[in-house]
Amino acid sequence: MSGKENIPVEIYRKKQLEMILQKVPQPSNPKPELEQYLTPANIAADLLWNAKILGDINKKVVVDLGCGTGIFSIGSSLLGAKKVLGIDIDEDVIKTAESLSRELKLKNILFLKKNVLKISKKEIFQIVGEVDTLIQNPPFGIQKSAKKGMDKKFIKKALELSKVIYSFHAKGSGSFIKKYFEKHGGKVTHVFQYTFPIPCIYEFHREEIKNVDVIVFRVLNYSLI
Repeated sequence: MSGKENIPVEIYRKKQLEMILQKVPQPSNPKPELEQYLTPANIAADLLWNAKILGDINKKVVVDLGCGTGIFSIGSSLLGAKKVLGIDIDEDVIKTAESLSRELKLKNILFLKKNVLKISKKEIFQIVGEVDTLIQNPPFGIQKSAKKGMDKKFIKKALELSKVIYSFHAKGSGSFIKKYFEKHGGKVTHVFQYTFPIPCIYEFHREEIKNVDVIVFRVLNYSLI
């Protein structure tokens, strides 16, 4: 992977980014235990645009932890990240993300199939160097088949890896998550709130769309700064 910037499409407006991110598909074979839901393009574009304004994307090394089909990885690449690494345990979504990144001719992006909780800072450094920004949308634990406590495990891993973290969580757990970050050396600097429409993609879903209020924390990791 080249360390040079590669922006085949100049992105001048958030709406332009959103339109491109609409090409990112849902997982073709979603696994309930992983709570695989595609972040809507408008939400991904808004968060990434704010991250860009805050100086966390352009010319930065970005890691997308639990990347799914790659919406944050691809968006970061389009907004001028120096290098992007998307990591996910599911080979199917990795293949989908790789296919779309090739279609968009993105050269500064790499996807890795690996359990995100087992990857080390050293492994990531060998691939992309020191991480500036990490984006994650961990399982909320709202599905019965999902493993509980995954959000906390993602937080701990993120704090091992990156100076700046953007982390999605169910709004109802926001107060607890904020305290958890701060207990482990993080400082919440910004909070973004969205309504996340979860479509009917699993057999056990009864509603066509369920709206879930989510909160995204931008966290400065003082242990690495």
